[in-house]
Amino acid sequence: MESLEEVDEIVHEPSQEFVESTNVREFMEEYGIEDHDELIERTCGDVDWFWDEIVDYLGLEFYEGYDEVRDDSDGPQFTDWYPGGEVNIAHNTVDRHAERDNERRNKVALIWEGEPGDVREITYHELQRGTNKVANALEERGIGEGDTVGLYMPMVPEVVSILYGCFKVGAIAVPIFSGFGVEATAKRIEDSECSVLFTGDGFYRRGNEITLKGTADEAIEEAGHVEHTIVYERLGDDIPWDDERDERWDDAVEAQDDEYETKQLGSSAGSMLLYSSGTTGKPKGIVHTHAGGLVQPAKEMHFGFDQKPSDRFFWVSDIGWMMGPWTLIGNHAFGGTVFMYEGAPDHPEPDRFWEMIDRHSLTQFGISPTAIRALRKEGDGWVEGHDLSSLRILGSTGEPWDPESWKWFHENVGGGDAPIINISGGTEVFGCFLMPMPTQSLKPTTLGGPGLGMDIDIVDESGESIKETHERGYLVARDSCPSMTKSLWSGDERYLEEYWSTWDDVWDHGDWALMDDDGFWFLLGRADDALNVAGRKVGPAEIESVLMDHDAVNQSAAVGVPDETTGTAVVCYVIPEDDASTGDKLRGQLRTLVGEEHGKPFRPKEVLFVDDLPRTQSGKIIRRAVSSAHQGEDPGDLSSMENPEVLDEIRDAE
Repeated sequence: MESLEEVDEIVHEPSQEFVESTNVREFMEEYGIEDHDELIERTCGDVDWFWDEIVDYLGLEFYEGYDEVRDDSDGPQFTDWYPGGEVNIAHNTVDRHAERDNERRNKVALIWEGEPGDVREITYHELQRGTNKVANALEERGIGEGDTVGLYMPMVPEVVSILYGCFKVGAIAVPIFSGFGVEATAKRIEDSECSVLFTGDGFYRRGNEITLKGTADEAIEEAGHVEHTIVYERLGDDIPWDDERDERWDDAVEAQDDEYETKQLGSSAGSMLLYSSGTTGKPKGIVHTHAGGLVQPAKEMHFGFDQKPSDRFFWVSDIGWMMGPWTLIGNHAFGGTVFMYEGAPDHPEPDRFWEMIDRHSLTQFGISPTAIRALRKEGDGWVEGHDLSSLRILGSTGEPWDPESWKWFHENVGGGDAPIINISGGTEVFGCFLMPMPTQSLKPTTLGGPGLGMDIDIVDESGESIKETHERGYLVARDSCPSMTKSLWSGDERYLEEYWSTWDDVWDHGDWALMDDDGFWFLLGRADDALNVAGRKVGPAEIESVLMDHDAVNQSAAVGVPDETTGTAVVCYVIPEDDASTGDKLRGQLRTLVGEEHGKPFRPKEVLFVDDLPRTQSGKIIRRAVSSAHQGEDPGDLSSMENPEVLDEIRDAE
């Protein structure tokens, strides 16, 4: 896919009627912006103007106005956004919508569906009452501004009250993926030093009861710090109990008063400590503020996902992944409705998502490419039986697409009309560096271009811009944004080394990127995963995309291993389609395909067939684990891996 020939075709063209109805077009008309190029030039070229203007334009409320848009006297690495201002995310997402004379008071803020089929609807009034109870429970246990609170919770409505309750008292919420085991959970508790941990007895997954409390107990024993464990009962089963530390939700939270005065906090006050998925090493604790954690997702929801008052927004995510809080804050900032689902996408059948979209009339649907590949594998028939016409916009993030799966998503789920807002940024910016607008034409797998207010570029090894040459280079940010972390929880040294040490005053995001001749941006995988074969570099995603062009391949991972002749040789692990015949014939075909596309040196030394690949909780393939398992080496920290058992299959693959 290095030349992008296979995606060099516009397949989505929004109608003029749709374009005229969008929020981004309304913004352009308000400020006399003629076209998309001028929109990007205006918002990304003058970021101070944009990030100042957008606060009032979106109706976001500060208790006290800020003195200036930002203070970057210490460099872009440590920019202080909206200094002097006072704000609270919870005021913007809950309180102002739940006021007695507000028309949104009785609007549904959250629709929740459990895997067994139970459904709950929570209004803004009810959400505020629950959030206030959490805030009072936290203060009763000595939690205040700057203290950390862990959320190792099932995906139930109460998790929203916990998140916003932390915001209300000024505590820093630490969401932890509910699928983590003891080691990963303990590392996050230990690093964040949270004294209060919210957890549950468990949740449902593919019809089974998955317990959390025992894992939480072992993690606490390993990590320490936790003095209060507040346990929500989802399953109602007997669970291990520590009378000195454990408290039931009904006793600790429900018994609290439902009135609370939300704290007025400085713009740079901490709101969340989010941990990176750790595909490239030890997970990093990333600190986000109240101002940045509000403004960025609100901006992206309003413009990129065209949020309207009647919308029902569903992004497949756990609260422990960035997209969980991002979805909630971005929608609730406008009094919108979020849909949340507890369980698996294929239970009781592979049409669970399509059935829920149909039944709940959902309007936006976001999912990872990995999940779509798995659902596409089940066949078109599961989609065809459902009315998905309520969908206006599709979303995706987490990893590069392959063109076939992107087209399947666009045509079979979106009906060929809904644009795919394919976004990329990450936990470090609580939002998107790259993001198409719904008004744009789209080529398969594209990310459109820079998000509004994001000064993004593509550079070569020396840091010189090569965006206009249409060559592959490194994705970078030349300026900060309000939601960009100012440091890591562990301190400035690792933060500066990870993101700012490659070029002076330039954020190195670690991805390969390219802008084609028509101005469409594409990602080509992680630069730190680059395969350097015979002195030439290629991203593994480029090899993997070629493999997935073959009808017999569902997914793949390409890694580099030492080679005496070329320095590095390519080894590919392939997940075949269910009906594929694996063996030497298919291996030969795949090696030939790669050789034809990238040249003989990149032909895989080995092609090995497996049922699955090691992944993070957000679906990203952990290639370093694949490479280490192949070579019989220690893969290092695997606390973010969702399925460590597959490493045995990698080692034994043929």
